[in-house]
Amino acid sequence: MERDDLIVNDSYAMATHHSEEAGAAIRKKIWLVTALLTLITAVEVGMGVVFKRSETFTWTAIKWTFIVMTLVKAAYIVLVFMHLGDERRNLKRAVIAPYVMFICYLIFIAITEGFGHLNSFNTLH
Repeated sequence: MERDDLIVNDSYAMATHHSEEAGAAIRKKIWLVTALLTLITAVEVGMGVVFKRSETFTWTAIKWTFIVMTLVKAAYIVLVFMHLGDERRNLKRAVIAPYVMFICYLIFIAITEGFGHLNSFNTLH
């Protein structure tokens, strides 16, 4: 058996086995992924620069928007870079479901316990 890492003239261009059209489709998908993730990140950064913290409903909506956009980016990264997007629907759900449940649990803990320190001074005697 010949080891792949010892081949001297092994280049990616010689090892590919797809047509030019398939290569163009792959490059187009890479640019689409890059553009989408860059756009979402730019919107997040722009929101962080424009909106200042306030004690209104707007700030709560902004925080939830950040959470949703971050989850969308995370799911898209998992689907594209981990090649989960090419799998069957049931496998996608089986892989994504534990992460969704864990994130929901983290959000629940943050909501229920996040302001616990504010009431702790009233209970101390």
